Amino acid sequence: MPKLDAFFPPAPPPGQPGDPGLFGPASAAWRIGRERILLAAGPAALLLQLAHPLVAEGVRAHSNFSSDPLRRLRGTLDAVLTITFGDQNQVRDAARHVQRRHRPVHGTLPDADGPLPAGTPYRADDPTLALWVFATLVWTAVSVTDGFARPVPDAERDAYYRDMARLAHQFGIPARVLPEDYSGLARYVDGQVRDVLSVGPTASALARQILAPEPPILAPPARAAATVLAAGVLPPAVRDAYGLPWRHRDRTALCALQWTTRRTLPLLPSGPRFWPHYRVALDRFGT
Repeated sequence: MPKLDAFFPPAPPPGQPGDPGLFGPASAAWRIGRERILLAAGPAALLLQLAHPLVAEGVRAHSNFSSDPLRRLRGTLDAVLTITFGDQNQVRDAARHVQRRHRPVHGTLPDADGPLPAGTPYRADDPTLALWVFATLVWTAVSVTDGFARPVPDAERDAYYRDMARLAHQFGIPARVLPEDYSGLARYVDGQVRDVLSVGPTASALARQILAPEPPILAPPARAAATVLAAGVLPPAVRDAYGLPWRHRDRTALCALQWTTRRTLPLLPSGPRFWPHYRVALDRFGT
């Protein structure tokens, strides 16, 4: 079984002293994004992304997902952490890296899937597809923080969304396609779930690689807990479309996980609790 530590993005270089990058210590982006508990949002975010037929086909056709199913999550996590906590040069380099990786990803949907007919074109740099990937990251981050760390009031949700909208621009998402506030983002997610998402054969096969990768990354009890967590975070319609179990014992297990993490996190020292990117950024400010 591979070491779980190999999954975590490494600590970044220190960067330019005093350079705030996009945000800074007082920002909602730092306050929410520093928590390692957000890793728990990863599988649900991936499943939401793959429930869009065009995203699923792009991943299937243009990645080595079957041999390294969590590489996409690692890469996305590293890019988001770097752009959130890095200095100006690190932000620019990370954004360019993402844009280079997306440039060759394009094609057409081979078979009809949900509301989309065969032959529907896709491009990874399409602002509407990029918006969906961005929305899944923000929505799951708020959901996991609120459910497993602490309550996130409406004002903080809006502040976090405003910060992350600046991050979205780094990924090539123009302001014209972004919802106005967090409530708008939540409505957008609801609309995508209702009108666009479809868990077809491609998404189902990729989901199995996420939840039960080979070789296994987690021991069986932890893998079962991760599946329960993903099922609990997903919108019910998407959870049902993937066929994830949601029995009474699953709901009880989720409540137990939430109760435990809400009480444990405040007791943890900063080392295991926060991402190293946050600590490096604080050192850059001399705080």
